[in-house]
Amino acid sequence: MRGIYSSVTDIRRKVFTEVARMAYEGGDYSRIEELPYTIIPGEKASYRGSIFLERAIVSERIRLAMGLNLRPLDQHAPLSYGVEESAIPEKYYEPPLINIIKFACNSCPEKRFLVTDGCQGCLAHPCKEVCPKDAISFDSHGHSHIDPAKCIKCGRCATVCPYHAIIKQERPCAVACGMGAIHSDSLGRAEIDYDKCVSCGMCLVNCPFGAISDKSQIFQLIQALNAGEKVIAIIAPAFVGQLGPDMTPDKLKTAMKMLGFRHVAEVAVGADLCTLDEAKDFLEKVPAEQPFMATSCCPSWSVMAKKLFPDLAPYISMALTPMVLTARLCKRQHPGEKVVFIGPCSAKKLEASRRSIRSDVDFVLTFEEVMGMFEAKGIDFDTITETHPLREGTAAGRGFAVGGGVAAAVKEAISHIDPDREVNVVAAQGLEECKKMLMLAKAGKYNGYLLEGMGCPGGCVAGAGTLQPIERSIANIKAYTNQAEDKSATESKYEIELPLLLED
Repeated sequence: MRGIYSSVTDIRRKVFTEVARMAYEGGDYSRIEELPYTIIPGEKASYRGSIFLERAIVSERIRLAMGLNLRPLDQHAPLSYGVEESAIPEKYYEPPLINIIKFACNSCPEKRFLVTDGCQGCLAHPCKEVCPKDAISFDSHGHSHIDPAKCIKCGRCATVCPYHAIIKQERPCAVACGMGAIHSDSLGRAEIDYDKCVSCGMCLVNCPFGAISDKSQIFQLIQALNAGEKVIAIIAPAFVGQLGPDMTPDKLKTAMKMLGFRHVAEVAVGADLCTLDEAKDFLEKVPAEQPFMATSCCPSWSVMAKKLFPDLAPYISMALTPMVLTARLCKRQHPGEKVVFIGPCSAKKLEASRRSIRSDVDFVLTFEEVMGMFEAKGIDFDTITETHPLREGTAAGRGFAVGGGVAAAVKEAISHIDPDREVNVVAAQGLEECKKMLMLAKAGKYNGYLLEGMGCPGGCVAGAGTLQPIERSIANIKAYTNQAEDKSATESKYEIELPLLLED
């Protein structure tokens, strides 16, 4: 569903827009009670059987967008409960970050095989012949039926049906979860095992009922801007094209300053710094101290690796992520100012909530959330004429947004530091593929290798906070990297004493 502007997308956009508008206006936030009626107007339901249910679901989405917890289903609490305590810039995400709105969940089956109307009642009946549990019977027309009490969900019947009339249905959020963290509760609704969850957000973008949502800091960020705080926006490389065709990279700085940000910087600069750190780590440690090295940039991937393969955790690079490196550089150049990371990723919110990083990154927003801010402000990208090209990042740093880009940048840096060193690379995208890669590494198949893991299929451009189809995003990034200044990938490019990063 990525890149399709569906009713789920429309509701999410309206929620972020209305929350941002309310925050910009300030005043008495008890009027939050009116927002569900603004977002879902009228008397007739458009998406579900009841308009009251639609507004109840939107109400919980509003709370999550303001960083508030879901209300308990068995207790009365107004929509505005806790809003005043949340209306401060210093509020961080309270766990859990990823939430299931239970009464929005369709209670989808975890896995089942169904015979569709495509069954032709054939004479051969191969489905019955291969079923190991005699779970298939036939009606008077010879059409197949599966007894769910006997079916062991092996899928053999679906494989042999010559008409492909037998289909497999699975819960979309569970299929998308590479950690196996989603199961059913006692009422058949989806439930997250937070001991397994790494907050990649893939369940969020794959739920066709919009029942899963993450928390946002859009409300707290606007509180800081309203209070006159100086806030620096650092933009992840995946931003290209995410805000629509009218928002070109050259317009980005002007547009962000119209929202109230004091400076704008490319996180591609932090990616360049991360590249050098990981290149040095690899040269020093592989194979002298460890058999291989894995990259550190994606928090979902690194948390997954440490959860499932704790004995391999020391082999993950200790280099700080591009987000953190860019934030530290910005705060060094502009003491006392706050930093918001704007990117494609839900997991970055989890990373920024760590105590060791809170002092570096004050807020994390996705492109989708920032789009709500632009709409709340009524900013028309097409009318922006003043342009300020982003020139800080290199092509290699901007390439971090696409699967394989991190490893390619590190390999390039190593080739300049030690031209005689040959580096073998394996890159995996999606947590399932990342797990397979680590299993092979544990078996000794990747000794001497540099391993890149990305929690989202396709890389950062496929994160839960992106707005465009993955293929289009990858094409946009490749075109943008070609526009980067021709800087040599030598160690001097990555020196921490860079030229002034931000323009007044």
